Amino acid sequence: MLNDRLEWKWVRAFAEVFRLCRVAPGDPVAILAETQSRELSVQLAELALLELEARPFHLTVPTPPQRAPVPVRSTGASQALGGLQPVVGALAASTLVVDLTVEGLLHAPELPAILKGGARVLMISNEHPEALERLLPDPGLEGKVRAGVKLAREARQMRVGSRAGTELRVDLREAASVGVWGWCDRPGQVAHWPGGLVVNFPRAGSVSGVLVLDTGDINLTFKRYLQAPVRLTIERDYVTRIDGEGLDAELMRRYFAAWNDPDAYAVSHVGWGMNPAARYEALACYDQRDTNGTELRAFAGNFLYSTGANEFAGRHSAGHFDLPLRGCTVMLDDTVVVQDGVLQGELA
Repeated sequence: MLNDRLEWKWVRAFAEVFRLCRVAPGDPVAILAETQSRELSVQLAELALLELEARPFHLTVPTPPQRAPVPVRSTGASQALGGLQPVVGALAASTLVVDLTVEGLLHAPELPAILKGGARVLMISNEHPEALERLLPDPGLEGKVRAGVKLAREARQMRVGSRAGTELRVDLREAASVGVWGWCDRPGQVAHWPGGLVVNFPRAGSVSGVLVLDTGDINLTFKRYLQAPVRLTIERDYVTRIDGEGLDAELMRRYFAAWNDPDAYAVSHVGWGMNPAARYEALACYDQRDTNGTELRAFAGNFLYSTGANEFAGRHSAGHFDLPLRGCTVMLDDTVVVQDGVLQGELA
């Protein structure tokens, strides 16, 4: 357990990220939190914004009742706002929204209205500040992530394979491909800290094949490294079979089934990590309450497969898995962007 006390080095880290977001003196900046948000991060955000002579203000809403049949973790689809229009209006009128909700606004239904108002949104992942300090954004990463997004947007198909047995095909035509490098500096932009990945939200019916989670791959919903392989059969976006012996396969079967929602089995997004500072082994170093695992989504060369909400395919579900895999080869048409878990070419 790390101590939850204010450290000046963390204030400076937050201020550095806000500078990258081009926060200027006098800018109205909303600090959005809920009653279960990490209070230390809320305080650090306020102090850092005051250091930059911005005009921060707090919007804190009650964490909504837990109505899901199982614990909800790492969805990026916060329900904290609940459509509360006065709050949405205040966020939309801000220069920057510092998103400190537990789950984050990435898939929240209110996000489009906030962005349409001209605000930009920085999701600060629910990590202990020690991890955020270690993963300060690297300005040099932006160009590489942008290059990865360009390759994805120009490709018709993504193919993913691995020695463990993954053979996946993704139709990228009309997919929404985006990149995150850790900060946002333009109106209508969304980013998260820590960042460093390219993700693609395929249109409906675009993903088929086999995804094999090997020993040592990661289930971030459960915040655990797999102890035994799990084989997922995917047909037109949906996981139709979960094969494997042992605890990891059983946990996945039970969690999927608990939602009683077919869309919980569907693909949310696919992509790859690009942050050389993010560490695969970091999950072993933190208590579960001290990490949200965003670092593991971004470590360089991982293939990230996620299930659940995909607004671009017209699907919404609170059930969500983020599954970073090692050792995969990712091809965009005939271009290899990741070879056996190693970034290639201009992305390296």
